[in-house]
Formats: sequence, structure tokens, C-alpha cells
Amino acid sequence: MLVLHTSNLASSSLLHRQAANNIGPSHCTRRSGKPLRAAQAPSSTTSSSLEMLLPDNTVRESVQQYYTQLQGSEDLKTSACKTKTCAPIPGFMRKYMSDLPEEIVRRYYGCGTPLPSGISGLRVLDLGSGTGRDCYVAARMVGETGFVTGLDMTDEQLSVANKYLEDYTRDVLKYQKPNMRFVKGEIENLTGAAIPDESQDLVISNCVINLSPDKEAVLREVYRVLAPGGEMYFSDIYCDRRLPQELRTHPVLLGECLGGALYINDFIRLARQVGFMDPRVLEQAEVDVNDAELREVLGEARFFSITYRLFKLPNRLEDLCEDYGQMAVYKGTIPGHTHAYVLDDHHKFVKNKPMLVCGNTASMVEESWLKPHFTVTGNRDTHFGLFDCSGDPAPASSSADCSTGACC
Repeated sequence: MLVLHTSNLASSSLLHRQAANNIGPSHCTRRSGKPLRAAQAPSSTTSSSLEMLLPDNTVRESVQQYYTQLQGSEDLKTSACKTKTCAPIPGFMRKYMSDLPEEIVRRYYGCGTPLPSGISGLRVLDLGSGTGRDCYVAARMVGETGFVTGLDMTDEQLSVANKYLEDYTRDVLKYQKPNMRFVKGEIENLTGAAIPDESQDLVISNCVINLSPDKEAVLREVYRVLAPGGEMYFSDIYCDRRLPQELRTHPVLLGECLGGALYINDFIRLARQVGFMDPRVLEQAEVDVNDAELREVLGEARFFSITYRLFKLPNRLEDLCEDYGQMAVYKGTIPGHTHAYVLDDHHKFVKNKPMLVCGNTASMVEESWLKPHFTVTGNRDTHFGLFDCSGDPAPASSSADCSTGACC
């Protein structure tokens, strides 16, 4: 079996920052300390392409068949795509989850909890929504003025999601009409599912993109459907190297979220290519592979559960963190984050405490859906050089008990 193991949280964070630095800093990475040396790709992998794609239908049919046969998360052979999040879930969100129909929870598969707080009134799209667990919770969080769309390619999963829609709307949400819908489609082709340009404020995904045969297409489609100031907020499994062909086509490894895991450096490259210039890590933990046979098959490859934040801010995010003398203050208005708000693994904003930020961070909190919750002083009229990011990172969910599993 696989479990998520958080004793390596610090080292995995350093690994990610080393990966980012190998292709140019992506955000406020520390310049002090000795990061882990990035692992070399297996000798059997010689292609320099960002992603060596498999035939789309082969991968898609394999994944679809695998998840069609599952009756519950207990049927999964590993815990990589089971939810054990290291970050404490706000009390109100736990209450929302306890009100969900039992079948929706039981037949749900995912890593992490990719639902940011403070999303009232937003338009949310869930890629690979499955039985709809995150959609049902999000529908309550966005309220009657917001709307949630769940997209999945599996009829069996969509059937479960739609089964409880009307009753949940009437009995739990007490809305006059549903503020969510579920559509069949492929995450690489949101146009085919009739998702218009710039129609979404938030795109979430939970351990799904690694199942896609064309991850660049997924990111391009997400960028297209996000409105300016929107965000992709998602959890997934990544690898410290490019996996050889025989592992990337293994049906069980694909279904268990490992075979399709993208090399971290390649993900950063792809994100930047489509327009997400500054990928931010919110949480991460290493996946510990304990099954002897599986460990032998995987060799030295290491896997990580990472929650990323990708903001769509055209022409506002730079490839390096630049200093414009800007200050940001968090108002303490996001539900569940009364005293402080963690933007990413290097930015913890304490309520009412001014914090010097780089230009990218200033834009993220002032020009995105987060704007109502922050006050930013200063602009980009005067440039003071490269932003000093040598300070300590934000603490990683120290209040959570991660002894039995971690962020996935």
C-alpha cells in the first residue's frame, strides 16, 4: 500500500523549490539552505519533450474502466488518491461534508481538499468531479449567487452525482433552484462540454489531471475558461522524474494516480507556457510506497501530493519576484481564517499586519478574487530590483496531526 508521510514535508518543499530554480525561480524561493539535489531521470527515458503522450483513447479507456469498476475508496490498491489532508479543514467545511449523502462520500476518490474559503458568489468548475463531493460542498460555499459545474467522463459517477441534486438543494441548501450542474466531458476539451471563454472564477480539481493523457491541453483549456483574476486551485500527484513508458502505461498505476504523475519540472514548464507564470505551492507531502512489489516496479522514483495555486493575471505576473516596495494587509475576512491567511508555502498573512510583498504576490491578492480581503499599498511605478525572498517559509500546517497520513 501507499501512505502519505509528512516527516519529509520540509525536504519535499525544498525539492520543489530546487525544481523551480532549475528552470528559473517561479516565486519567492529561499536562497539560503541546501536543497535536495533534483533526481536524474531514469536511463530508459531519453526524450527531452515536456510530456511523452500516450494514445489518448488507450489512457482514457483504461482510466474510465478502472473507475467504473470501483464501488468505494476502499477498493483502491493504494492511498495516493484517498483523502487524508494534513491541513486542518475549517469547522464549517467539516459540517458541510457531514451533511453529504453517504454514497457520494463513499464513492469519492481524491487527494487533498482543493476548496479555498471565501468563495461566496463565485463561478466554480470542478474537473473530474466524480460523484460530486467537492461540488456539493462548493455549492454551499458559493451560495445562491454563485454556481458550480462538475465535469466528468464516467456515466456511473455522474449518475451518483445527479441522483441527490434536487433533494440536497431543497432539504440541505434550501435554495429555490439548484446552483450546480453536472456535465459529461473530457478535461482536455472543455469546449466540447460547452464551457465558454472566461466563464469561471475558480477551477478546482482533485487528483484527476495526472489521469489525463494530454496535460498541456488541460492547462490550456483551464486558462481559456478562467476569467482574468481567476484561479486554478487543485491537488494532484507529481513525480521527481519522468517515468519510463512501461510505468506510464501500467493500468493499475494509471488508475492509482501514479502512472500519470507528471515530473515536477515539466509541470512548471507547462504551466508557464500556457500563461500561469508563477505557480504557487500551498501544501505538499511525499507519498511513501510501502508495498514491496510496487516499490520494486517504481525503483527510485519519488511521488508527492501537491496542492498548487495558479492565478490567471495576464501581463501582471513576472518570471521572477520583483520588488516595487508594495505592502499587503490581510483584513481577516475569509471564513475559517479569522487571524491569518496562508496564500502559499512562503506567505502567511497575519490579520492587520503589513507585509512587504513582491509584485507578483501583490497582484495575486489585489487583482484576483481575493481582492475584497486584502489592502495593498503601492504600485509598480518604482522598481527596487529583485525581491529578497530569503526569509523563512510559512509554517506547514503544524496544528494538524499527520502521524497516520498526510496531505493527500
